[in-house]
Amino acid sequence: MAETDRQTSKIVSDPSWLAHRYDSTRDAVHFIRASRQEHRAATFLTDEFLPGHARPIGLDRSDSVAASEPGTALHFIFHSAYCCSTLLARALDVEGVAFALKEPVILNDISGWRRRGGAPADLARSLDSALTLLARPFAANEAVIIKPSNLVNPFIPVMLRMRPNARAILLHAPLRAYLGSIARKGMWGRLWVRELFVKIADGGLLDYGFSSEEVFRQTDLQIAAIGWLGQHRLFAALAQRHPDRVRTLDSERFMADVEQTLARLGHFFDLDIDASAVAAGEAFKRHSKGGAEFSAEERRADQRDAAMVHAEEIDKVATWAEAVAASAGQPLRLPLSLLDD
Repeated sequence: MAETDRQTSKIVSDPSWLAHRYDSTRDAVHFIRASRQEHRAATFLTDEFLPGHARPIGLDRSDSVAASEPGTALHFIFHSAYCCSTLLARALDVEGVAFALKEPVILNDISGWRRRGGAPADLARSLDSALTLLARPFAANEAVIIKPSNLVNPFIPVMLRMRPNARAILLHAPLRAYLGSIARKGMWGRLWVRELFVKIADGGLLDYGFSSEEVFRQTDLQIAAIGWLGQHRLFAALAQRHPDRVRTLDSERFMADVEQTLARLGHFFDLDIDASAVAAGEAFKRHSKGGAEFSAEERRADQRDAAMVHAEEIDKVATWAEAVAASAGQPLRLPLSLLDD
């Protein structure tokens, strides 16, 4: 065996080497060291939170896939942002049961390549390879749960076709709660929703009949609302297309009954999870975006504060968005709720 082949086999067989980035110019995957503890400590699997990012090893994509073992059980948490998706991924990361990946950047890289004009066949090949290389748990009996960034949402239909045995939760916040979260983030939240709009607008996902000039004139929260509506429409279509593989979940109902949600989700994903123990665990005692102590009551207080400070803007934009949805014939309530089964 050549030295290059030995290195590839050694890295791909070791789950502590994360498939971190994709280089489309060289058709190469960059692997970095990331222990399970580093995975758990990282808010997202980005350079900011992963010490090993400065020492990547690039391997040929096709060679890496060829060296990988047959895949383990794989499921997804897809989300429309600001809806406790990171919290849910942290909660489901239970040693011996499931290994959760929080927004792996390799999927963002492929999504960015799509926007730059990557050929569909090349994109599909690279996406399939990325899913294979991410589905490497730390223990042989663990399922892998991937929570992609919502920048990747245009790829959801393709990912579900590629992994016909995978199941998915479509997690979302109610419209007014989502708008409140954006408003509470101030300038950075408002910039983020505009960036999201640009990155997922192609393919008709956000087409509600507005001209470019009309979009330009919309406020930040209107842009946020259109982004929410487009993702909601996608989720509804996925639920209709895959009723046996998809469930929807409202973040407020999730947080109102954490133990029941985890029990239902464990059954849906076929995970041997102790819902009571997980609900009482560390994931629900600390803020998912920084690790500081944080309770459900503090979360509700933050939401109330944002609703009070930005009440007029939130109410007007929500009413406008509801009218836009009605004009498009789009229901605001998603079908197939996990908690209604």
